[in-house]
Amino acid sequence: MRIGVAGKWFSAGVVGAIIFCASSCLSFSNVTSAQQFDQKLYSEMHWRCIGPFRGGRAVAVSGVPHQPNVFYMAAVNGGVWKTTDFGNTWNPIFDDQPTGSVGALAVAPSDPSIIYVGSGEGLQRPDLATGDGIYKSTDAGKTWTHLGLRDAQQITAILVDPKDPNRVFVAAEGHPYGPNAERGVFRSTDGGQTFKKVLYKDENTGAADLVFDPTNPQTVYAVLWAARVAPWEVRSGASIYMAGSGLYKSTDGGDTWKPLTKGLPGASEGLGRMGVAIAPSDAKRIYVSAEATKGAGVYRSEDAGETWKQVNGDRRIGGRGPGAMGIAVAPDNVDVIYVANTTTWKSTDGGKTFVGFKGAPGGDDYQRIWISAENPQIIALSSDQGTVISVNGGATWSSWYNQPTAQFYHVTTDNRFPYWVYGAQQESGSVATQSRSDTGEITFRWRLAHAHEAGYRRIREGYAGADSPRRISLHAHTAGGFFAARAAHTLFRGQRAFQNDRCGQQLAGHQSRSYTRIL
Repeated sequence: MRIGVAGKWFSAGVVGAIIFCASSCLSFSNVTSAQQFDQKLYSEMHWRCIGPFRGGRAVAVSGVPHQPNVFYMAAVNGGVWKTTDFGNTWNPIFDDQPTGSVGALAVAPSDPSIIYVGSGEGLQRPDLATGDGIYKSTDAGKTWTHLGLRDAQQITAILVDPKDPNRVFVAAEGHPYGPNAERGVFRSTDGGQTFKKVLYKDENTGAADLVFDPTNPQTVYAVLWAARVAPWEVRSGASIYMAGSGLYKSTDGGDTWKPLTKGLPGASEGLGRMGVAIAPSDAKRIYVSAEATKGAGVYRSEDAGETWKQVNGDRRIGGRGPGAMGIAVAPDNVDVIYVANTTTWKSTDGGKTFVGFKGAPGGDDYQRIWISAENPQIIALSSDQGTVISVNGGATWSSWYNQPTAQFYHVTTDNRFPYWVYGAQQESGSVATQSRSDTGEITFRWRLAHAHEAGYRRIREGYAGADSPRRISLHAHTAGGFFAARAAHTLFRGQRAFQNDRCGQQLAGHQSRSYTRIL
């Protein structure tokens, strides 16, 4: 497995608020010491990845037409990754780019060597990473070119014409914490050399989703999303509510647009983010998942969006938002739909009823769903725990314990030898690992550090105790405030993540160890 180069984005390491890697014997907690040392003393030190090999939040995912074994996925703080073996192994292909935050990607259906990538998480939350525009590869991810839309900061969706790889639509959400003009829907007809803004409402409203009519790429549907989140707020996406969200349709290739409102919630119902999907076998059958204070849920249209009917109002399925708004329709059956939420749900009756399709272990907030148009048994899901792939309609899934894409808020070490490293992994709880093992490499030996996902860890001064973290004092903060925890307290996602780690260790075995060798 190729690992990122020092000085670039360490996608193959762990990226996020802090790159969670260790350098030979340097404890980062002592870097700020007033005593200065000759830098030549560190000349033989090299970066090495120490994990954890459990996926972090991913939104963007895509398969490749006529190549059923090839997939691309992107972590919101880990760059773009590629698999050629149905997700058994993933390789980073975006490490040498100046941003590691990616929220959208698309493979050109008519030329799979052409890939477009949109940077920025594409979410609205108090802790996120923004990007610097659109990138393009013409050699299946070997090299990249920056195209533009730098001030859009968050790209939520990219749509490539199925017959013309140079005709591209881009949905830009814009600045998460303030107004800006470079947002809305953009179109390029020259492969991204230039972009024209074709759908724009105002400086507070961005775009959140895009889809073609499967029979006519001149017909485009777009979701506009008016949202602002205050950086001091916990609630994602609507701490400052603004009117302006809605679904739009163009029948002339994006030159003109009309809103689709009949039967859908609007500003008076507190409409927020929406996800949209069209049945590949019937362009008149369209579904949306809608976040709203009133009338949230799954809606269906039988007439290409002219009128809508709510078919399911369970907020556990549709309407939770604003991140988990993925929705997809099976290519061979207009009544089979999938909706991403805290669980991925499946309906076989056009959205009237749903059953749980995929949940934990391996995901607690699902983001997007990709289904092969050639074989509907091949499905890919992105979630807060990475990306997983099924080749048998969801009966079994690839592992998320092969993606070192975690987001970390803080990192610290203790004083034992070899020293241990502790950190708070977004979405999966806190973890700890030794900086080296008896065999000179780091294996899957990560363990629960008994605190929540976004907390600080403080190791008791002079502590150099036994393996059990039970003796370590930890101070962490959560969304509800601050708390102090001894190791006897197992908290929320941390407990689940630890249980999952135990399963993953047993399943991954030797394979996971081979991914963590010194650089």
